[in-house]
Amino acid sequence: MDKQSSLDLFAEQGKFVKGKHLVTIFHNEQNLYTVLRIRVEETNHEYEDKEAVITGYFPKIHEHETYIFFGDFKDHPKFGMQFQTKHFRKDIPQTKQGVAAYLSSEMFKGIGKKTAEKIVETLGENAISKILNQPSLLDSVPKLPPDKAKMLYDTLMEHQGLEQVMVALNQYGFGPQLSMRMYQTYKDETLDIIQKNPYKLVEDIEGIGFGRADELGYQLGIQGNHPDRIKAACLYSLENESMQTGHVYVHVEDMLIQVKNLLEENKRDQIEFTDISTEILKLEEEGKLVGEEKRVYLPSLYFAEKGLVTSIKKILEQTEYKDQFPESEFLLALGNLEERLNVQYAPTQREAIQTALMSPMLILTGGPGTGKTTVIKGIVELYAELHGCSLEPKNYHAKGEPFPFLLAAPTGRAAKRMSESTGLPAVTIHRLLGYNGTEAFDHDDASPLEGKILIVDETSMLDIWLANQLFKALPENIQVILVGDEDQLPSVGPGQVLKDLLKSEVVPTVRLTDIYRQAEGSSIIELAHDIKKGFLPPNVTLKQPDRSFIKCSTPQIPQVIEKVALNAKSKGYSAKDIQVLAPMYRGPAGIDRLNVLLQEIFNPNPDATRKEITFGEVKYRIGDKVLQLVNQPESNVFNGDIGEIISIIYAKENTEKQDMVYISFEGNEVEYTRQDLNQITHAYCCSVHKSQGSEFPIVILPITRSYFRMLRRNLIYTAITRSKQSLILCGEEEALRMGVERADEQSRQTTLSQKLQEMIIVKELAEEPDHEETTLSAEELLMQVNPMIGMENVSPYDFMVND
Repeated sequence: MDKQSSLDLFAEQGKFVKGKHLVTIFHNEQNLYTVLRIRVEETNHEYEDKEAVITGYFPKIHEHETYIFFGDFKDHPKFGMQFQTKHFRKDIPQTKQGVAAYLSSEMFKGIGKKTAEKIVETLGENAISKILNQPSLLDSVPKLPPDKAKMLYDTLMEHQGLEQVMVALNQYGFGPQLSMRMYQTYKDETLDIIQKNPYKLVEDIEGIGFGRADELGYQLGIQGNHPDRIKAACLYSLENESMQTGHVYVHVEDMLIQVKNLLEENKRDQIEFTDISTEILKLEEEGKLVGEEKRVYLPSLYFAEKGLVTSIKKILEQTEYKDQFPESEFLLALGNLEERLNVQYAPTQREAIQTALMSPMLILTGGPGTGKTTVIKGIVELYAELHGCSLEPKNYHAKGEPFPFLLAAPTGRAAKRMSESTGLPAVTIHRLLGYNGTEAFDHDDASPLEGKILIVDETSMLDIWLANQLFKALPENIQVILVGDEDQLPSVGPGQVLKDLLKSEVVPTVRLTDIYRQAEGSSIIELAHDIKKGFLPPNVTLKQPDRSFIKCSTPQIPQVIEKVALNAKSKGYSAKDIQVLAPMYRGPAGIDRLNVLLQEIFNPNPDATRKEITFGEVKYRIGDKVLQLVNQPESNVFNGDIGEIISIIYAKENTEKQDMVYISFEGNEVEYTRQDLNQITHAYCCSVHKSQGSEFPIVILPITRSYFRMLRRNLIYTAITRSKQSLILCGEEEALRMGVERADEQSRQTTLSQKLQEMIIVKELAEEPDHEETTLSAEELLMQVNPMIGMENVSPYDFMVND
């Protein structure tokens, strides 16, 4: 084929660049994003340079091989002209001699010149595409052993199969990043799986929802009440309920309605409830959901609840802690501790310490200023004194013995506060369990933790998955103390562990109600406790020594926050001292807008002397306050951790030839490439959810009607209790009042409390003879569903045939 014919053929697929690979500048093994340089041989673009930078999502690109890249040139503001690839393929010969030479190259081990010529002679000059489409054709090649035929096909798939997949997926409307994610999951079966059941993407590929898969299914002729379509809708609906609303289960009647609405959203189809219930039964048979009574669960959530109940039952059945110390010995040790620490514990605090030491498990709950931290320190100190053990970890390390105290919290900042208040090491729960970034933990029931007493702070943030993982990793004969505030926001993940544990009343509990910081003149604490009761005091807008209220409308919020921040900065406060909290990301008073404003106040760069890097529409500078958005356990950084950018090294300044950003999280320095910057965001302003587990000297909280959809009592309460010294409320008093009066009506659907209570009943029943436990199957639960569901406006007359 001559050069002009080659150009015409490639041009049919759009703009292209053909060239030989010179060097790979960057390659991300996780998502396969690659930057490389090629020597340009052919192109139909107005591009005259001899070399070009290519970007895209590729597997390993082999050195000195020639490839054709399809896409377009884009002028990057910093890196100049780059060719952004939509799909690509390796250049292969178009003549019989060329194909034979290619197949006998070093790439195909054991295929010599004569064997390659036989393949071409048998299959023709299109041998490569024929083999890829129908590998069984190699059986017709004389004297070609099966193992060599398999090796030949596998090698061709490695080098050519991806190109076919990328082209096909591009035609279906998928971009290169999603296409690469699919290829990484399914490999050479990608197209076959998608064409047979596009709805499998909903289960397997992050970023593809039911709507996207449904459109693809429609293109492929999978419509209406097709079983695969209904199953995907069921799983998507259930997953959405757990991740978006925090439910552990969904009532089967609600699920049937939700799935029917989802399937009929395209206005093309009419689906019967019986079709949906049939597929729900099949999903249970396949182990993809669990039915119990009239509830439907994702298996992971069902077994997490069940596993947590089993673990708690095991802990509560420990009897050796009761009366292990005479009360006189306890009171003497407590008196000595009060004298040594120069404190005097209130009656409820004494009760909490004594219960913690004399019980296998304790829940310690209370609002801000009630002395939870004081009690934690008292428990640690008194445990060490009564058991005659050291509080110095090095004394145990020297002997090769485990440190008996395990202190943990859901976030790094909460763990740091624990460590500061107790003087003992405290870590995140993920780090304690040895989370490795996938679904696995170093510690579980087969490899438990080592320790004698576990204290977990900020337990309200525990979701059912993490709680189950933590409890099943606990060793035998350990005492557990859970500390938290039940009135704060629930966990981001499914469940409401602390609330359910308290509701069950099966775990010894001490509630701290006396407010000690109020005696120190904290009107913030007083306001928080009023809000917890659903009451907003008349003086909420009056200036107090530690809080104030600035009345303004939504458009005025940025201006007010700017003035407050500038005033605080002029008094010597830094970005670390001040935290703006907002309920929403979008809008004129949203988190995104406020972060841009606050960056220019606390970390401006008017003369461009400070290093900065642009990622999307965001500029990151040395000195910026940033928030980690995902768990990165290998670097000991987790979702919600706040750090500071301490260094930026441009691609031209390092041997890796890529931009690098270094962030310090409380002294832990972590390296980020440009591609990793989607893991962070600015933290001058953050959501209330992201602030949980943290405290800040100054909190600025805007509240206006524009936030109304998000305003709830527990959200406002959580935000206010983040402030240690000063609280500035700004916005509309009526919006604050409406939010405080609005309890969280979206109660989470969980069965942890019920199962914990049943645990006690089952234990009693198990002692009775001839007792058998009964569990309803999914088929039985569907039989209990009201047959008139969704037919409230239908009368019997609608079914009569008119003459």
